[in-house]
Amino acid sequence: MIGIIDYNAGNITSLERALKAIGSPFIRSKNPNELKDCDKLIFPGDGEALYAMEQLKLSGFDKFLHTAFKNGTPIAGICIGSQIVFDFSEEGNTCCLGLIPGKIRHLSNIWKERMPTEIEHLEAEEDDRAMLKHSAKIPHMGWNNVSFCNGGSKFFDGVKDNSNFYFVHSYVIQPEDPGVINGEHLLYEYLFCDRMLYQIDFMFFVESGDSLIER
Repeated sequence: MIGIIDYNAGNITSLERALKAIGSPFIRSKNPNELKDCDKLIFPGDGEALYAMEQLKLSGFDKFLHTAFKNGTPIAGICIGSQIVFDFSEEGNTCCLGLIPGKIRHLSNIWKERMPTEIEHLEAEEDDRAMLKHSAKIPHMGWNNVSFCNGGSKFFDGVKDNSNFYFVHSYVIQPEDPGVINGEHLLYEYLFCDRMLYQIDFMFFVESGDSLIER
C-alpha cells in the first residue's frame, strides 16, 4: 500500500488521479499514524520551503519521515518534497529535514558562481545556451533532456537516456556527495537516489507519454 503524506503543502489531487489511473491502491492522510503500515510513501510538495517545513513540524510528519527513512521504507519525493529532505534551502533560509547531506540553491546564485565551458556552449541546444549564458528566465520552465549518470535509477527503467522531461522550478538540488545523483541536465541535477529515497525535481511525465509514477 502506498501512503501519500498530506501536510497542506502539495498538489495531492493530481497525484491521486495519477495513482487511480494506473490502478495503484493508496492512502492519503494528514495523520502519520495512519501511514505507519504503508510499504511505500510519496512525499509531494508545492510552494515555499519554509512553509512546508512549518507544516511538517505541526503535523508530526517531520519525525515520521526520519523514522521511515531510518527503517528503509521507500520514499518518493516530488518537487518541494524532493528538496526539503536536504539540510538547508536558500528559499527562506530554511533548515530542512536533513535526511541527505546537501543544500537547495537558487538558480541565480549557481549561475553567478559557475561559468560554463566552451564545450558546453558548443554542445548545448539553443534553449540550453540561454541557461549557460545565465540569461534564462526564472523559474525555469519547459521540456529539457535528462541524461543518466552514476548507474541511473530504476525510476528510469524503460526510459531512454536523454529523454525530455517537463520542468518548473527556481531551485536546484545540490547533494554533498555527487555520487548519489542519477539524472542531470546541463549544470543541474534533478534526480538523486540514496538507499530507498528517490527524489524527483521535475514533472513525472516524459515527452513520449510514459509516466514515472508507475515505477
